[in-house]
Amino acid sequence: MLLYPQQNEPIANNRGSDKDNKDASMNNPNIDYIKLEDADTLGAVFRERVNRTPDATAYIQYDEEREVWQETSWSEMAQLVVRWQAAFRKENLKPGDRVALMMRNCREWAIFDLAAQCLGLVTVPLYTNDRAENIGYILQDAEVRLLLVENNEQWHDLQQIRNQLAGLNRIVSLHPVDPMGLQPHLVSLDEWLPDQPDDELQVVDLSSKELATIVYTSGTTGRSKGVMLSHHNILWDLDSGVKVIDIYKTDTFLSFLPLSHTLERTVGYYLAILAGATTAYARSIPQLAEDLEIIKPTILIAVPRIFERVYGKIQDKLESDSAVARGIFKLAVDTGWNHFEYQQGRAPWSVKLLLWPLLKKIVASKIQQKLGGRLRIAVSGGAPLSPDIAKVFIGLGVPILQGYGLTETSPIISANTHEHNFPASVGRPFPGVEVKISEYDELLCRAPNVMMGYWNNRSATTEVIDTEGWFHTGDKAKIEDDYIFITGRLKEIIVMANGEKVPPADMEMCIAMDPLFEQVLVVGESKPYLSAIVVLNPEHAQSLGLDPTNLNEQQQQDLLARVNNHLDNFPGYAKIIQVTVLGEPWSVENGLITPTLKLKRKKILERYAKEYDDMYVGH
Repeated sequence: MLLYPQQNEPIANNRGSDKDNKDASMNNPNIDYIKLEDADTLGAVFRERVNRTPDATAYIQYDEEREVWQETSWSEMAQLVVRWQAAFRKENLKPGDRVALMMRNCREWAIFDLAAQCLGLVTVPLYTNDRAENIGYILQDAEVRLLLVENNEQWHDLQQIRNQLAGLNRIVSLHPVDPMGLQPHLVSLDEWLPDQPDDELQVVDLSSKELATIVYTSGTTGRSKGVMLSHHNILWDLDSGVKVIDIYKTDTFLSFLPLSHTLERTVGYYLAILAGATTAYARSIPQLAEDLEIIKPTILIAVPRIFERVYGKIQDKLESDSAVARGIFKLAVDTGWNHFEYQQGRAPWSVKLLLWPLLKKIVASKIQQKLGGRLRIAVSGGAPLSPDIAKVFIGLGVPILQGYGLTETSPIISANTHEHNFPASVGRPFPGVEVKISEYDELLCRAPNVMMGYWNNRSATTEVIDTEGWFHTGDKAKIEDDYIFITGRLKEIIVMANGEKVPPADMEMCIAMDPLFEQVLVVGESKPYLSAIVVLNPEHAQSLGLDPTNLNEQQQQDLLARVNNHLDNFPGYAKIIQVTVLGEPWSVENGLITPTLKLKRKKILERYAKEYDDMYVGH
């Protein structure tokens, strides 16, 4: 058992070993990891995977024209990558040159990236829903030479920054688009790709410490910063992770989080190559529920909002169910949770557990089937998942493993495992990751997965990586019984006029558990009391007869009471006194949230300054 020192003494986590993992691989025919000593760049890993399992299914994608799900083997992927490599070479690109892509998750995303990585090019992923001005900034800051876009809608949006596209040598469109005037650099994919080339897969000889990708973080303030990740950063993180969480070549990932999000890219894409697993691409978020039942994934990479939405639908259904049905559901969750705690060794056996097989059959299995029925791992990352929501899903037999990390750490620092799962925590550090708590309660880490630095921004780099190599996460944390608990953000603490301090993110998460509240911002810096600005879920509001733009006084008071009902576990001073309901949701398009759905607190307060001031008139 690891012993964690108090406060700022570092911890070197050395759980697991290469020998243990090799032994496991030899003993389990479903484990086929590509180890760092076998291949140390992303291109080399792909080549090794093709050589090991050429006929296994690599990707599953829906063909809209034929209306069928299409499988692609690893050898077929290699043939496609070879063709894209030939097109890249025609552009006279050299190792280290930056190439960008702005597409939804699809097989072509992987082909583009793998072709680039094999040639030593640096991939710059762009969010499809990012604002045009931010895309223009990234293209210029990273000095991108080639850009791949998906469709006419994206191309139309980019006309806002037409002058910032001038630095590109080539723009490729996956589907034909209207050039909208003279655009000599624009070609369709069919025009760009050569006829079937005779070349074999080319993997240039690179150091694993070379730059593999620049990922621009969607900061809540200021310009995006380009996180530089090397091949070693990413592959070391994965190599460390598979020492504690088994991934099988029989596993199927369902990919729906944007591949521009480092969690999905590293865990839902590169890890599948490393382990020889299959990746299926969801058609869309509205079709996700249907795709889950069709694909029946064994591994799902998600953010808390996905679980929150499913939880909200469960709560909506329970409201219309009978008291008996609600009672049986609660009994199933409580019994399932007790069964989970017993398996984890944190609770004794009780006679109540004899009910679990029956409750699992009549309640829990129905929820599991909605998720495909084969789910072995459901990863939740990117933001904190409410322990109450985690308890419901885990109590229903959904194996949620919450982890923690940042783009700057490739991204995983810690994660829960099946054997050691404490849902209120973000798990234990990966093997080889050192962590410590600073005198300001900030979580620091030091490991080979920490980024090379920020692109073209040395000052920002030195702000987060100190002279001893410790990366400052910006998150407050504590460590208890080997587990890391994130307790808040250093810069996201509201200090009220009376000196009391409250963590707004924690309060917002609790309020947002209510399916009525789609978005929540708690405010009150230097004010005598706390207030909340909220956006209602339109369907839920309509079912309750609420018009966000025309609430009467009684409805306003009812909403205020409903907000505070979720804050019982907070101190008495952490009470919401005023609520403002907005009719317009916060989106990437209106600049009020980031592409990773983080609130831009300052921007929201600027946009709704009058509404904010109105809540404090006379105070």
